[in-house]
Amino acid sequence: MTHYVVVRRDLPLGVLAAQVTHAAGASAARWGFQSDAPRGLPEDTHAVVLSVPGEPELHVIAAALRAAGVRLLEVREPDPPWDGALMALGLLPVRDRSSIRQVLSRLPLLR
Repeated sequence: MTHYVVVRRDLPLGVLAAQVTHAAGASAARWGFQSDAPRGLPEDTHAVVLSVPGEPELHVIAAALRAAGVRLLEVREPDPPWDGALMALGLLPVRDRSSIRQVLSRLPLLR
């Protein structure tokens, strides 16, 4: 299994950490509610955190992933100063990464 999160690099470090945590937790939990999924992610699940420069690029990636049939969760921050801005994407963990690779292969790891 591979579990991807895509986050904006333009966020302050504390906000960025919170959004990665939120996206990973919420998308992993949603995976666990699928009828064919066991409880919890397998221990050998790989976690990958990728980054984009800002919110506009995150919208582009979300649209491309949906078009490829990838299931994802959008994380939006309701509080000021973000006021509903798209902050991160949590992809439901997958075994077959072929459709995801087409969209995410050019994104850098978060550093």
